[in-house]
Amino acid sequence: MSLSIRNRRRPALVFFVLIALSAIGAPPQAAPKGPAGAKVTVTIDAAKAGPPISPYFYGQFLENLGTTVNGSLWAEMIDDRKFFYPVSSSDKLEPPNSRRWNRWRSVGPDAAVGMDRKDPFVGEHSPVIRLDPASPHGIAQAGLFLVKGRAYTGRVVLAGDPGVTVEASLIWGDGEAGRQTVRIAGLGFGFAKFPLSFTAGADAPSGRLEITARGTGSFRIGAVSLMRADNVHGMRPDTLAQLGEIGFTFSRWPGGNFVSGYDWKDGIGDPDRRPQVYDYAWDAVEPNDFGLDEFLTFCRILDIRPYIAVNSGFGEARSAAEEVEYVNGPADSPMGRLRAANGHPEPYRVEWWSIGNEMYGWWQLGNMALDDYVIKHNLFAKAMRRVDPTIKLFAAGAAPDETTVTHISSRVTRTLKTAYDSPADFTGGLLRSCLDNIDFLSEHFYCYAGQSWDLAKNDFVPVEQTLTEFIRRVPDRVRCKAEAYEEYLRRIPGLAERKIPMMIDEWNYGELRPFSLKGALSLAAGLHEMFRYTGYFAGSAYTMGTSCMARTPGESVLQTNGLIFKLYRRQFGTIPLAVGGDSPMPPTKGEPGGDKPVVPSGSPTYPLDVSAALTADGKTLTVAIVNPTREARSLTLELKGLAPSGRGRFHVMTGSDENAFNEPGKRPAVEIVEKTLKTMDKTITLAPLSVSLYALELGPVPAKGK
Repeated sequence: MSLSIRNRRRPALVFFVLIALSAIGAPPQAAPKGPAGAKVTVTIDAAKAGPPISPYFYGQFLENLGTTVNGSLWAEMIDDRKFFYPVSSSDKLEPPNSRRWNRWRSVGPDAAVGMDRKDPFVGEHSPVIRLDPASPHGIAQAGLFLVKGRAYTGRVVLAGDPGVTVEASLIWGDGEAGRQTVRIAGLGFGFAKFPLSFTAGADAPSGRLEITARGTGSFRIGAVSLMRADNVHGMRPDTLAQLGEIGFTFSRWPGGNFVSGYDWKDGIGDPDRRPQVYDYAWDAVEPNDFGLDEFLTFCRILDIRPYIAVNSGFGEARSAAEEVEYVNGPADSPMGRLRAANGHPEPYRVEWWSIGNEMYGWWQLGNMALDDYVIKHNLFAKAMRRVDPTIKLFAAGAAPDETTVTHISSRVTRTLKTAYDSPADFTGGLLRSCLDNIDFLSEHFYCYAGQSWDLAKNDFVPVEQTLTEFIRRVPDRVRCKAEAYEEYLRRIPGLAERKIPMMIDEWNYGELRPFSLKGALSLAAGLHEMFRYTGYFAGSAYTMGTSCMARTPGESVLQTNGLIFKLYRRQFGTIPLAVGGDSPMPPTKGEPGGDKPVVPSGSPTYPLDVSAALTADGKTLTVAIVNPTREARSLTLELKGLAPSGRGRFHVMTGSDENAFNEPGKRPAVEIVEKTLKTMDKTITLAPLSVSLYALELGPVPAKGK
């Protein structure tokens, strides 16, 4: 996962989860070309069609980072449920945890709770509670979001002296009326699991779970779990439904920087026996509850394609090959037997696999020089394909735009701008040395508000941006990738024949928290730019899929970025058509290189950005228009080889201002409004700060001269 370069030297200080930071006020906007009411003429030609827009342009990226999985998609409510840290009254965590966790505290004196290191249930230690007949001793965790009338289910793993009766209580208020208690008897020396079931009697933003006992002797706790009872295979039903509403078509997992220190075997089998481990990429504790089988269940539920990244950082080729066998191997293979023992006898038949993540980056665990990494990529590819020759492999590349803005060029070659065929040209090196072991090129980029890459200073520098310039940042980075691909086609023999497209499988407008309307307009313009180069790009995976929702522990709502993907996935066509116009995009400010393309992105319809596509059956023309200005705009639509019937549908997404965003529990500030078209004027008026998507039914094209 890429980070703002300002903070890449210490990734854990960034905690770059693209979900939060107050909305940034836009600087005063310079007047766009021509008066606000000036019309732009747009020409769409049916004879100029490109390769189809793959449904895989609407993919998502997930990483076990922060709350992108745990606390968002995954329904577990208990933090540190397998006791990575000792139970303590101290707030200090050692090692530090960049995730905000609720801590376990002692009930009764601190001295009554120790940590058993001789016979722990999982990990390095398990709590042991010494009892007192006079008062309850045990542990508790606060900070649980409880909803009145909602049922909760869970389990606790216990061992203890005979005769000890443990009480597990869910607490939402004071006194006996403010709690529900489950009594557990029959403890023995060996650990055993006991079910928990509660119903909250009142709303409580900071409810509590207590596990205590009175008497003599002691008891031990191995693991604790609590989820809302309506979870779907351990996932939150509300966030799962929101992702389904968007219509994402595939998901890349588990990283991201996370994957370079991840042992996939830690995430399979009995969830309570999976060790909690320290994630050195993000200085956080990973509970390993959402592992391979859970991810593949998630993909099955949403009917999306799974795309798995293997660890080529600290990992090795043998482990990657075993992971392929666990996922795809027959039930009588060594790893297939393990999968079957874990409750999944049938192979998952996953086709897409990425070898590593951002292995060009000095922030990446296991990073190495290009000349060494191409050897490692080939070792991984051959080992994985020996297990399953049908898989498609993604190479963790980085074109010159990315290795320039991430300081790779200045570190490796002592030049400020990456040159093609240099040791900093990671994508070029992979294509030259690994061509037969690549099916797709993995490419990443992030944009940053109010910043632009300065080649002379070799860093992002603050800049004043008009609103239009802000929105052009994402499509400019897409255009940089397209220019790089064109250069590789000229330089790499065999690339045109092998047809190895790019997959932009991490991209976003970084540090927009919450994600606002203006950010969504930039994403829409970015999709338009990808659609212009469907011969180069196979698709994209947006970072992060779960950031498309604004959420609390109790509810969620689609955010502006989620609405954009929903709109295009559900309404836009699949056969892209060339768009012409009479108002070219102005040149990008600054020297090309890094985040600036040689040729400016966008359609020749400035300040508007227009994309057009036919539906697969050719019966409907879809036209999407981004108006990035605060004024209503007009355009004249000229169609060649297309005859609209006048009927169709119209969708518009807009809000009160560019910083509008949606919040759970409140009326949406940004919405998609749908209308039926009975007639269609040649001149279209576009709302300020909007994405307008027209779906026009087509009739027969009149013969020439009629």
